[in-house]
Amino acid sequence: MSAEMETCGDIQVKELSKRASGQAFEVILSPVTPDAKSEFPLSPLRKKETSLDEIKKKLEAADERRKSQKAEVLKHLAEKREHEKEVIQKAIEEDCNFSKMSQEKLNQKMEANKENRTARMVALNEKFKEKDKKLEEVRRNKEAMKVVEN
Repeated sequence: MSAEMETCGDIQVKELSKRASGQAFEVILSPVTPDAKSEFPLSPLRKKETSLDEIKKKLEAADERRKSQKAEVLKHLAEKREHEKEVIQKAIEEDCNFSKMSQEKLNQKMEANKENRTARMVALNEKFKEKDKKLEEVRRNKEAMKVVEN
């Protein structure tokens, strides 16, 4: 068993034994001397007394920050409302345009249907006139045949 000692600042490390399962150490902290200054004070640092003017300045600065933040929020809300109005206006315009286009397409279809119907009626009238002419011709031929037979 060897007892090696290492010193590092206020800490002493003493090796107790080496074994196959591991090592053992003893850590010795040096005692704190009353005149030694530690890095971390035990009591918090005392703040200097703040004057009434400093408190007023801090309150005014906080009030200005609140006002600035409120103005920023109001500005953001106004921009958002304006954007909403623009979106709604655009939607209304698109709806009107869609309605107009639909009405125009419907009118065009109705006009085309009316023209097609008129054209079909004219064609049917022509066909019937042709049939009437043929019937009249057949009647005349039949009457002529009767006259010839008699």
